[in-house]
Amino acid sequence: MDKDVHQMAAELFGRAKTQDSAAITEADLAGLPEPVRRYLTQTGVIGRPRISTVRLKQEGFFRTKPEQKWMPMRAVEYYSVDPPAFLWHGKIKMLPFLSIQARDRFDAGTGHMLIKLLAFALGDVRGPELDQGALVRYFNEMMWFPTAFLRESIQWEAIDANSARGTIRIGETSASAVLHFTETGQFANFVAERYMGTGDTFSLETWSTPVDDYAEINGLRLPVSGEGVWHLSTGDFAYIRLSITELEYDKPLPY
Repeated sequence: MDKDVHQMAAELFGRAKTQDSAAITEADLAGLPEPVRRYLTQTGVIGRPRISTVRLKQEGFFRTKPEQKWMPMRAVEYYSVDPPAFLWHGKIKMLPFLSIQARDRFDAGTGHMLIKLLAFALGDVRGPELDQGALVRYFNEMMWFPTAFLRESIQWEAIDANSARGTIRIGETSASAVLHFTETGQFANFVAERYMGTGDTFSLETWSTPVDDYAEINGLRLPVSGEGVWHLSTGDFAYIRLSITELEYDKPLPY
């Protein structure tokens, strides 16, 4: 999988188009709901060009069931803004010398999840539900390259002083979410209806990614720590906790 991910990352970057190099101005934010404008302003996008590609590293913990112990995880991820795409490769340590590898991919409007243990495929999932889930994930993770929130593919709707609804459409797939911000403009949470896979079936559930820490990286003030939570009828299920350990813009090379 390491070799395949390296090749896929190179292909993702090879298709990426360079964004407008002109510096973002306050006028570029004028049509956005006030909390989104405040968020992008405090993040520091004004005065800098739009980001074209991203690569980052993560570390944290993962589990598949509420009663399961947390397992250490390390991951790398790659993004392009145009066309919208991501490639995530995680290694989840079950035992000192045994890890599950997972590859999550969104490209050309479609998602694909592959999970392997040694040479055995534990999951190989495609389909419209995964397409929607992958697009929700991409929209959420724009918090790490916030100039992408200015893309014309996103339609915004004001809710109140600290939240707004965004709807993103890529090809035939669309996804909506409510983005929550603090009074000072920091990204606080992202809440969406997202398809959750359970065995061979999917169910539409509420999903959120509350943020608990921030840092300045490459001149932008970004969320760097948080978790992913499914809000189920049986109770809330936090399944991933992660921190960003490295993030670089417009360096289109696989790790």
